[in-house]
Amino acid sequence: MKDLLRTRTSLTEGVENILNLQAKLESDASNKYLAMAAWLDRNGYANTASYLYKQAEEEREHFLKIFKFITDMGGIAITPSVPEVQQEFASFREVFEIALQNEIAVTQAINKVIAKCRAENDYATEDFMMWYVAEQREEEKNARRALELFDLINGNEADGKFQLDLQISKIG
Repeated sequence: MKDLLRTRTSLTEGVENILNLQAKLESDASNKYLAMAAWLDRNGYANTASYLYKQAEEEREHFLKIFKFITDMGGIAITPSVPEVQQEFASFREVFEIALQNEIAVTQAINKVIAKCRAENDYATEDFMMWYVAEQREEEKNARRALELFDLINGNEADGKFQLDLQISKIG
């Protein structure tokens, strides 16, 4: 049956597999942002929490876009399981240090998808993934900007934390 299904898609098994991995990564990113937003809410950073709730929704949209692309191309999209997600953070700043690390990991994974597409001459999927390349430039820039704000505004003082909460919500 698997061979019969494979004749109904232009996706190679390798490209389909790496797309499913990327979809899972995007889904996991959504869950991580959701946990970060909840932590921020619990700790009084309502504005920044709203920003990360939006980020969580955006990552879910990224997941769904890949998931739907796989099915549109006749492939088999795998619904990812939901892993445990970090719920507690040492500090306001740590949330954004982790966010930047996650965005860099997503960028690296997207680069691997592009490399796989090129290796298998899958130009349609490469073209589809180029949207993610541009999107990741923006995502990394925004995560770096949040960390820059910690350096510009004294985030260890009460007034600094208040200003950070206001300013981070304005990013992107």
